[in-house]
Amino acid sequence: MTFTAAGLALLAACVGSARTGDRDSGGQPTPAAAALTFTASGDIGATAESAETLEQIRSLDPDLHLALGDLSYGGTGEEGVWCEFVTERVGAGIPFQLLSGNHESDGRNGDIDAFADCLPNRLPGLAGEYARQYSLDVPADTPLVRFVMISPGLTFSDGPWSYAPGSERFEWTREAIEGAREAGIRWVVVGMHKPCLSVGDYGCDPEPELIDLLVSSGADLVVSGHEHLYQRTVQLGLGDACASIAPQRISGACVADDGAPLDQGRGTAFVTVGTGGAALRDVHTDDPDAAYFSAWSGANTEPSWGNLEVRLSESLLEAEFVAAVGSFDDRFRIVARD
Repeated sequence: MTFTAAGLALLAACVGSARTGDRDSGGQPTPAAAALTFTASGDIGATAESAETLEQIRSLDPDLHLALGDLSYGGTGEEGVWCEFVTERVGAGIPFQLLSGNHESDGRNGDIDAFADCLPNRLPGLAGEYARQYSLDVPADTPLVRFVMISPGLTFSDGPWSYAPGSERFEWTREAIEGAREAGIRWVVVGMHKPCLSVGDYGCDPEPELIDLLVSSGADLVVSGHEHLYQRTVQLGLGDACASIAPQRISGACVADDGAPLDQGRGTAFVTVGTGGAALRDVHTDDPDAAYFSAWSGANTEPSWGNLEVRLSESLLEAEFVAAVGSFDDRFRIVARD
C-alpha cells in the first residue's frame, strides 16, 4: 500500500505517541521485581560523551551490557587501548558483551577479533561465534531470556555475510529464536548492528525478509546501533493484511500494538540505540518509515547520549532510554502472555 504525504501523517498520528515515548499511566501494570537487567548501546568511540555513557553503565549496574557495534573508531592495533578505556569506566565486574559493527568487521577501525580478545565473552553457555553470531541464555541454568546476536549487512574477512532466505545464517537465526520458544524461555532479544527500519541516514542493509523472520519467529525486542540516534518503533506484526514489514511501503495493518503497555506475542518492537558516544545525526521526520516509530532523538531533536536499560521478570519487560548526556527519555513495557 502506498500512502500520500497526508496519509502518512494520519497513520503516524494514529500509531505514534508524541514522539517522546509512552509514559506511565493508570493503565500500566504494577511492575514486578526485575530478575535480570541489561543495558545496550552502540556507536561508542572515545569522546567525552563516550566516557559519560560508559560510566553510566557502571552506575546502572546491569547483569550484562550489549555493545552493538562500531566500537572505537580508532586505528588497527589500538584495540587494547580502547578496551582499557571501556574497562576503566564500566569496571571489571559487568560483562561487556560485544557485537561487531561495520567499522571493525572490515578492519576499517580495528579488527573485531582483536576487540574480542581484550573484551572476551564472560557468560557461560555461548553458542556460535562470539562478537559475530551467537546466542546466550541468561541465566544459563534457568534462562529468563535468550539473546540472539547476528550480523546482517556486514562484511568480514571472509566476505559479505548474507542472511537471505534459505541461507545458513537465516536458518541459524530461525532455529535460535524458535528454539527459545520451544524451550519455554520467556523473552527473546535480538541484537544486530544495522537496523532495517529507520528515520536516520541509511536504508535497509539487512534483508527485509530477515526482519519478517524476526517477527514471525517470535522475537520480543530487536536492538541495533549504526544510526547515530535513538529510535523506537511501535510493535509490528505480520498477518493476513500485512505480509511483510518492508521499509518504504508503510501499512497500518502491520501495526500490532501502539499502546502502553504492549502485549507479548502480538509482534516485535525495534529499537536503535546508536547513542554510545559518537557524534549524533539528524532524525528525518519526513521519512516514510517515520509512521512506524513511537519515539526518536537525534542531533536535531532532543540530542542525548546514553543507554537503553531493560529490566526483565517472568511477567514484564520494562525498558527505558536513560540519558547520560542530555535529557531525552523514552519508556515502554511488554507484558508477558500467560
